[in-house]
Amino acid sequence: MSAAALFHGLSDPTRLAILQHLTSGEHRVRDLVEHLGLAQSTVSAHLACLRECGLVESRPQGRASLFSLANTPALLALLVTAERLLAATGYAVTLCPNYGIGTTGNPAPEDLKFHDAKETDR
Repeated sequence: MSAAALFHGLSDPTRLAILQHLTSGEHRVRDLVEHLGLAQSTVSAHLACLRECGLVESRPQGRASLFSLANTPALLALLVTAERLLAATGYAVTLCPNYGIGTTGNPAPEDLKFHDAKETDR
């Protein structure tokens, strides 16, 4: 499903941080490296992924490239809606034992954990 691929692409904290920083306008890789405190190769790899997915675009400026959001209104609306949903749920998803902060990977359906330790049946 395409929506699942989109959200999976947005699930990486670095890619999401890049997109959020680009909401303020165009930036060079160097600007993003300084802002995020990551290696240039890491930022460049994530920008390439985001560009291939149609979420960012670039334009040359001298020897550098300037990156910006693609489909800016739709992407801004998605990010704003995500923040509203997080606020409305009290950021409960951050505590999710399957996908919350500090978890890694994508568990198989049979490996999904219950959110409430008291719950034993589905």
